[in-house]
Amino acid sequence: MKKVAMLSLLSCLLLVFVGHAETLPDQHQHPSCSYCGMDRVKFAQSRMLVEYADGSAVGTCSIHCMAVEFANAIDKMPARLLVADYNSRQLIDAQNAVWVIGGDQRGVMTARPKWAFAEQPAAEDFIAAHGGSLATFEQAMTFSYEDMYADTIRIRKMRAMKKHQHMN
Repeated sequence: MKKVAMLSLLSCLLLVFVGHAETLPDQHQHPSCSYCGMDRVKFAQSRMLVEYADGSAVGTCSIHCMAVEFANAIDKMPARLLVADYNSRQLIDAQNAVWVIGGDQRGVMTARPKWAFAEQPAAEDFIAAHGGSLATFEQAMTFSYEDMYADTIRIRKMRAMKKHQHMN
């Protein structure tokens, strides 16, 4: 019995260590989204990072929250804008990424998913498996603003339901 308990404890510690080892530098500096508070490690595939010319930086969980950041920081000039490659979770230049809009994979903070890929073949493979269509960064950001009101209403309703469930 002691042996089973010891193996279980070691397995848990290993999982914690491995999970921590996979955390990337931007996730240490910005562990949660500046707007919604979501865990940027858990949502590594959709996270974004903007570095401004004044040296400040903001990490978000998604392009939805980055659109909120851009609207709120209209006087700040971005020096770099990065997004996670959907497959590798590594940060890549958002404007040079190949974006996929839509598909059957649930989006982060949005009903219309928006994913970034470092290479077009990876984006095309995703579309073949999950649907969606190719887009540029400008199109993905435009869709984010178009979706903002409906997404915000949906998010508020979901959070109200969760709050109500926890109270009962």
